[in-house]
This record gives sequence, structure tokens and C-alpha cells, in this order.
Amino acid sequence: MRSVDTLRGVATGTLIFLIIGAVGVVVLALALLGTELFDALGGDVDGPVSVEVVAGFTGAFGFGGAIVNELLGAGSPTLIAAAAGGGAVAAIPTAWLASRLSRAARNMRTDPTPTRDHLVGALGLVVTPVPADGYGEVRVRVAGQPVKLNARADRPIPVGTQIFVVQTLSETSVHVETY
Repeated sequence: MRSVDTLRGVATGTLIFLIIGAVGVVVLALALLGTELFDALGGDVDGPVSVEVVAGFTGAFGFGGAIVNELLGAGSPTLIAAAAGGGAVAAIPTAWLASRLSRAARNMRTDPTPTRDHLVGALGLVVTPVPADGYGEVRVRVAGQPVKLNARADRPIPVGTQIFVVQTLSETSVHVETY
């Protein structure tokens, strides 16, 4: 019985603003998770404003409007309009911030993906002895990550010896020398 009384105590305007805010948060979560919301419509629907900006604006407008509506005790259309204005005051900087953050994330510079050419010159250790006529295993660091590779050498190299990569034979095997 108490939950029904609590629901009656929430103004209709506040409930509408909370629903608008919740819709904005759901759309923002979907946009940030990488789903293409409008692919089902077919065609390219991107415009000058991103989905993240619209969702941020909607969420801040809804929750800001709900807060102002409760503070004003809005029961009349004039006070609800004032609450909507308060929601817009919260929504505009939020949309601007969402625009800046989403643009920064899209344009973020990243390191290139390491290729087999990045292995040449890498330092490492022998983890399985390298015989003169076969393959052993070495562990090297490429772009800060440890990588275990098959290794050949001109002469036998025992476990624990420091090596450097002279040549890449394939994506997973290298020719090494002692360091």
C-alpha cells in the first residue's frame, strides 16, 4: 500500500521528465556500446549531431527537468514550463560535453598494429633450447607485450640466454643470435 501512496506523491510532470531522462540514458548506453541504432531504417542517418549528443541532451533534460519540477512543486503548466527550462539549462552543457568527448574518442590517436617487421631487433630470452638444425622457442617483447615465437639459430643456444631477432622467417618464427 505504501508504494501506491509514494507513486501518487510524484507529480505527473516529474514522472514524465524521469521517463524522458531514462530514455536518454538507455539510448546513450546503446550508443556507447557501439550498436548502430538506425541501421534497421536502412541508409545513412548520421547528421551534424551524433546519437551520443542527442542522448546526453535528452537524459540531462529529463533528469534536470524532474529535479526542477520537484523543487518548484510544479502543478501548473507555467511551473512545468519553468521546469522544462531548467532541464534545458542542464541539457545544453551536457550535450556540448558529450559532443566533445565522443569526438575525442573517435579521433583518438593509437599506435599501429605490430607486424612481423616489428620483430626484427627485438630482445628476448630462450625458453626452449634452440638447436643448430631445428626450432626452439624464444620470448620477446613487441610493443610492450610478451610474445612467444619459434626460433632458429646458426648455432645451438641454451635456455635462459639473451637473444635478439635478426630476421623474421614467418609470422610465428624468427632467426635469432645471442645478445
